[in-house]
Amino acid sequence: MSTIPNTGTVTFTIKSVPQSAGGFRTVERLMRLERSAQRTLKKLQHKRMTQLNEWRPRAGREWLVRVRCTRLVRVAAGQSFTIQVTPQLSKDIASVATHLDFKCI
Repeated sequence: MSTIPNTGTVTFTIKSVPQSAGGFRTVERLMRLERSAQRTLKKLQHKRMTQLNEWRPRAGREWLVRVRCTRLVRVAAGQSFTIQVTPQLSKDIASVATHLDFKCI
């Protein structure tokens, strides 16, 4: 098996879902780095800030009740995502490499 490059555009496919909570969160975090996911999360963030958060009285003052962040990506076998790999991501990718297939673009 060849090694994952430190730079460049790479498409990852999930072979199996990590059983550990840390591995699951790492794959989820890597999936959120995809450009289309970032755009959607940014739009949802703007919508939360302008429309969904609301001010409610509490103890005689106004308190901001925040809506929870959307969980956009789903970690499941067969899902694929394309990200721009940087040296900062190499340790994260290496920690879950047994659960991922990759293809350089």
